[in-house]
Amino acid sequence: MKTHLAVFLVLFFSLNFHGIAQEKTKKEVKAEKKLQKQKETDALIQSKNFIFEAQKVMPQSGRMLILDYNTYFVKFTADNVVGDVPFFGRAFNVSYGSGGGIKFEGKPENVKIEKKKKSCIVKATVKGKDDTYALMFTVFYDGEATLSINSNNRASISYDGNIKAPKVVESK
Repeated sequence: MKTHLAVFLVLFFSLNFHGIAQEKTKKEVKAEKKLQKQKETDALIQSKNFIFEAQKVMPQSGRMLILDYNTYFVKFTADNVVGDVPFFGRAFNVSYGSGGGIKFEGKPENVKIEKKKKSCIVKATVKGKDDTYALMFTVFYDGEATLSINSNNRASISYDGNIKAPKVVESK
């Protein structure tokens, strides 16, 4: 009887300690994934080559709107910035029939990157065809980002979304 009890206690404690060890490795794996995502996001910011995909829009005078399709973006490179995002708000000096969204393409000027504890701030100015846009990306290390756009002819507007690496086109 004592041998059965001793064997039972040994098995009980060995299984109990084994379960605790697995929980710790799950935490370590989660921490490693988080660190890897931070490194990837930081590399995208430092390379000045990323795509911001807008998922929500927050006009200055109104409530937040969720964007249905992943078609609104800002492609940011060191040489060129292309943007196509919706606009909801007040336009001060916009020509008739110029479209409803903010569309621009141009070379980024005055690019500044500020590192914070949990995020990076990327500021740039882009001169489009009809307007000048001041872009401010607040990029968190988990890949989420906020984009604020100020322009001369429209009210300021903000977007929530994600950043990702641009797709690499393979040539055959």
